[in-house]
Amino acid sequence: MADSGGNQQQTTRIQQSSQPSFVIRALWYLLVGWWATGIWLGIAWLLNLTIIGIPLGIKMINMVPKVLTLKSTQNTQIVTIGDTGSSVEVHGPSQRSLVVRGVYFLLVGWWASGIWMALAWLVSLTIVGLPLAIWMYNMLPAIVSLYRY
Repeated sequence: MADSGGNQQQTTRIQQSSQPSFVIRALWYLLVGWWATGIWLGIAWLLNLTIIGIPLGIKMINMVPKVLTLKSTQNTQIVTIGDTGSSVEVHGPSQRSLVVRGVYFLLVGWWASGIWMALAWLVSLTIVGLPLAIWMYNMLPAIVSLYRY
């Protein structure tokens, strides 16, 4: 007979990042990322000038780390296996509410991210400044809309 004592569950947490190797990311940056990011940001800011284009413009800015160096977001998978079946939950970094992020963008994000992008571009003009510039570009989603990558 089956055990009627209770359900047994096994939960496994898996940290997942499916980004390419460092060599591939470095080659992407050298061959494509540095110039494609400039075009990408230019289009994003043109979209941000229109009310209809703002959602797509912000989404494009949030994707700058991916365009620049193929950086992926970190996901956590929680797999639960029990007597009644199994389930898989996928969680990314926790985000602030959309209302808070929207108000921040309207009051601070749009102009602060413009200054941040200009400074990142200036820093990237020197080989010594490249690591700082890449870090600044990776932080751009947080500057524009408090998005956690």
